Amino acid sequence: MKKYFFVIAILCGLLANAQNNTIGFGEKLVFSASYNMSGILTDIAEVKMETSEVKTSKNSLMRLKCTAATYKKWDNFFKIRDLYESYVNPKTLTPYLYKRDISEGGYYKFMQYKYNHKAKLVKSLKRKKRKDGTTWDENKNVKINATTKDIVSTLYYIRNLDIHKATPGDQQDFTVLFDNKETTITLKYISKETISTNIGSKECYKLALSVKGSDVLKGSNSNLLWLTADQNKIPVYAKFKIAVGNGELKIQSATGLKH
Repeated sequence: MKKYFFVIAILCGLLANAQNNTIGFGEKLVFSASYNMSGILTDIAEVKMETSEVKTSKNSLMRLKCTAATYKKWDNFFKIRDLYESYVNPKTLTPYLYKRDISEGGYYKFMQYKYNHKAKLVKSLKRKKRKDGTTWDENKNVKINATTKDIVSTLYYIRNLDIHKATPGDQQDFTVLFDNKETTITLKYISKETISTNIGSKECYKLALSVKGSDVLKGSNSNLLWLTADQNKIPVYAKFKIAVGNGELKIQSATGLKH
């Protein structure tokens, strides 16, 4: 599921320093995640993306929370309980704190990033479990580029871009920090397309992606994302192909939208 979430994130990750005019507090998107098992796409997990307001002594932040959990009937086979979250400036979506807490079939990992944008530095904490159940920590300072973001804040940036100004074939490189490594992603605008979803028929922007210097994604134009071609630009459908198979993400419900 960590690769699944990584794929979802980069599918959604065209990065730019845009003002947030699209996403408000209280938004909730629910998806079903399916994977190809023995030649049949099977729903195995529920993915949620939620926003909320968090007030500190100095600021009001937006919490971007993404979770993934296998449906109960799959828990005995491979139980997944993943949490990814980023605390960002509500106006610019610039991240200040990122957390990743994953539990997948007995595998556990926790990551935390604290940003110092002026110094172009992330203070990273990685925590893993040994076989005996005890944990060990690894602290590291990671140098980043000026536009580098974590997965979750990247997920939301695309929705503030002026995609309506793009023409087929337009593409952009951007950088996401994952497991303390900067990864360069190329996202390409393909076309507009109307598709049927669980929240109705939607005219969408169709986007394709590739990863530089990595074989995590397979095939040409096999990894695609559809965003609604409206003011909300919500992701309603995604499909991917990786070395060990292929899968899809389909929206089930969308509430608390700003527009």
